[in-house]
Amino acid sequence: MNNLLPMDPILTAFNQAQFEFGDLCRRFQGYAFEALGLGPNESSYRIAASGTFWRLRDYGGQTGGPSVLIIAAPIKRPYIWDLCPSVSVIRLCMQHGVRVHLLDWLPATPATGNNGLREHMDAIRRCVGEIADEIGNAKPYLFGHSLGGTLAAMFGALASEAVRGIALLGAPLCFKPAASRFRDSLVSLVPSGLPDGMPCPGSLLSSVSALASPETFIWSRFADAAFSLADGHGLEIHGRVERWALDEAPLPGRLAHQLVDWLYREDRFCRGVLAIGGRSLGPQSVAAPMLAIVNTADDVAPRGSIEPFVEAMGTSDARIVEYPGETGVSLQHLGLLIGQAARAQVWPKILSWMSARA
Repeated sequence: MNNLLPMDPILTAFNQAQFEFGDLCRRFQGYAFEALGLGPNESSYRIAASGTFWRLRDYGGQTGGPSVLIIAAPIKRPYIWDLCPSVSVIRLCMQHGVRVHLLDWLPATPATGNNGLREHMDAIRRCVGEIADEIGNAKPYLFGHSLGGTLAAMFGALASEAVRGIALLGAPLCFKPAASRFRDSLVSLVPSGLPDGMPCPGSLLSSVSALASPETFIWSRFADAAFSLADGHGLEIHGRVERWALDEAPLPGRLAHQLVDWLYREDRFCRGVLAIGGRSLGPQSVAAPMLAIVNTADDVAPRGSIEPFVEAMGTSDARIVEYPGETGVSLQHLGLLIGQAARAQVWPKILSWMSARA
């Protein structure tokens, strides 16, 4: 199956330039969506802290209420959490008295291409510390979707004492064979040993994902567009997601290598042998309360990629909530962040879970 990719190794200098040009072309396609009024409509925020490859956004909110740090997925831009007022998780949380911060990973450059999991954990620790100092030494909750949720769970294993709880949305944690069809296809498709030092272009990641699960990343999007034709709001949100999907951002090469080999291929985190900062991390390392939301229509992070980890955790305060997916979200993997049914049925449960532990 490796011969589906037009390169071996997966990235040469020539292919690097090709995919970087692909990133540029896709961004220009995104600008065409913006010209149609389908660009991001984000809330205002200030930069509370920053590093060489990250920024901490502070959206504000009530003082004295619960505080949340959203760990954005580094693969795409983070405004999927705040796409427009009607489907904004950030605005929803603030309406319920939650103070919101977001960790925004900057696009990788040659200078930051060597950043891996350890550097990303250090950035989360820095942000958690900044928030705790700002709100009077109080612990924030961590929210994470997809890869952002995987990183949030890793930090929970590394420093559970620093957070009040972790809410994961469609975040895969277990990568053993048959945990998901997406996992098995990705492992067979991508050769081991991605280059460490250079940025990994976003269009390469999108191409690999589409090859690994065309049902998820290609055909379901066409079907969703067709089902949304009779729903003006659903069709608008579908278009905004399509614009977001074109906003490619390169990933640090070392992080891409570690994600593919250490997680997807070797399942180190769920097996309890993921070494970061001189410690071996796994489910038993997570002592903070955890709420994991599973989209049963999502092939990227199905229940089988989450349940074994939750069952092996070092706390009894962990549970899984299922959500059946919906139309009008373009990609089912995003439904928990932008779906109207998710907003009505899932997010009240997340907010209640937070209130019960405040």
